[in-house]
Amino acid sequence: MKSKILLGVLFCAIFSMSAQVKKWTLEECVLYAVENNLTIEQFELDLENAKIDKSDAIGSLLPDLNSNNSFSSNTGFSINPTNNLPTNQTQNSVNLGVTSSVTLFDGLRNIKQIQRAEINAIANQYRLEDLKDDIRLSVAQAYLSVISNKEALKVAKAQYAVTKQDLERTKELVESGVVPRGDLLEIEATAATQEQQIVSNEALVTISRLNLAQLLQITDYDNFDVVDQDFSVPPSNILNNSPKSIFAKAMEFRNDIKLSQANVDLAEKDLEIARGAYLPTIGAFFNYGTRYSDVALIPVAGLGPDVPPQFFTPSFKDQLWIFDGISYGAQLNIPIFNGWNTRNNVKRSKITLERNKLQFELDKLDLEATVQQAYVDVTTFGKTYEAAEKTLEAREIAYQYAKDRFDVGLLNAFDFGQSQARLDDARANVIRSKYDYIFRLKILEFYFGLPIQLN
Repeated sequence: MKSKILLGVLFCAIFSMSAQVKKWTLEECVLYAVENNLTIEQFELDLENAKIDKSDAIGSLLPDLNSNNSFSSNTGFSINPTNNLPTNQTQNSVNLGVTSSVTLFDGLRNIKQIQRAEINAIANQYRLEDLKDDIRLSVAQAYLSVISNKEALKVAKAQYAVTKQDLERTKELVESGVVPRGDLLEIEATAATQEQQIVSNEALVTISRLNLAQLLQITDYDNFDVVDQDFSVPPSNILNNSPKSIFAKAMEFRNDIKLSQANVDLAEKDLEIARGAYLPTIGAFFNYGTRYSDVALIPVAGLGPDVPPQFFTPSFKDQLWIFDGISYGAQLNIPIFNGWNTRNNVKRSKITLERNKLQFELDKLDLEATVQQAYVDVTTFGKTYEAAEKTLEAREIAYQYAKDRFDVGLLNAFDFGQSQARLDDARANVIRSKYDYIFRLKILEFYFGLPIQLN
C-alpha cells in the first residue's frame, strides 16, 4: 500500500513538473525570434537567389554546348540530301550536330555582371542583418513591457493587501464606535478601486505577453511566459560618449547604412553595364554535323573508265563518317543605332545612381537624428526616473505620516485615501519610468554596437 502511495505521489510530481509553463529570458526570446521569424526566412531565400545570380553571371563567361538531332521521313518529290538531286521515292533521314559558342568580348558587361552579382549578394546579407536588428529591438521592447506590467501588478497586489488590513482594523473601530462609518466606506471604496486596478494590470500583463508571443510567432499562448524578475537599471557608461562619437561608431557597423551604400555600388555597376552596350561584341562559334539517309548513293570507285558508274548505299555508321563536317568562325557586332535604347538605358542608370546617392545621404541623416534622439531620450528618461524615485520617497513619507494620523483618529478616511492614491500613482510612475529608461538606454547602447542584455 505504501509503495502505491509513493508511486502516485511521484507520478503527480512528474506530471506537475511537465505541466509547468516555460519561463523565457530576454536572450532566449531574441534568439528564438531571429531563428524562427518567417520574414527572416523569406530574406534568407532572397539571399540564396542572389547567390544563384552570381552563379549565372559566372556561367555566362563559359562556352555553351548544344546537341541538335532530328529524324525525318519524306514521301513523294523531295531533294536527296546526299547529292542534292530530286527524287520521288520515300526517304528517311537522320541529322546529328553539336554546336558551341562563346562570347569573347561584350564591352566587359559579363565581367561586370559577376561583380554586380557579388555586390547584390552582400546587399542582401546586409538587408537580412538589418531585419534581425529591428527584430531584436522589437523583442526587447515587448519583453520589457511584460516585465513592467508584471511589476506594476505585483505592487498593486501588495498595496491592496495593506488596504485590506486597514479595512479590517477600521471595521473593528467602527463596531466599537471609535470612528464614524463614513471612514469605513471610504476605505472600502479605496479597496474596490485597487481591486479594479489589479484586474486592469492583469489584463495588461496578458496583452503584453500575447504581443510578445505573437512577435515570436508562438501560438501556444497558455504555456508562454517570461521569467519573473525585477530588473534594476543596469550600470552603463554610454553617456560618457558624445552623440557624434556614437554616430561615428554606428556608421561603422549599422547594417542599414551598409545596405544603403551597397545600393549605391549596385547602381554604379548598373551604369557601367549600360555603357558597355556602346561597345562592339565579339563572339566565336564551332559546329560539328553529320547525317544519314536511306536513299544515299555513293559511287563505287576503281571500276575503270569503260565501266558504267555504279552506286551503293553505305551503312548508317559509314554515312556518319562520310557526311560529317566542321564549321567554325567568329562574328563581330558593332552597334550603330538601336532607337536610342542604349542611350536611354544609360540615362536611366544615371538617374538611379543619383537617387541611391541621395538616399544614402538621407539614411545617414536619419541615423544621425536617431542617435541624437536616443541620446536625448536617455538623458531625459534618466532624469524622469530620478525624479519619480524622489517623488515616491516623498509620497511614502507623506503616506506614513497620514497613516499614523489616521490610526489615532486625527485624519479622516477620505484624506487618508487621497494620500494612498498619490502613493499608488508614484509607485506606478517609478515602474513605468524605470523600464522606459532601461529600454532607451539599451537602444543607445545598441547603436554603439553593444548587444542587448539586461543582466
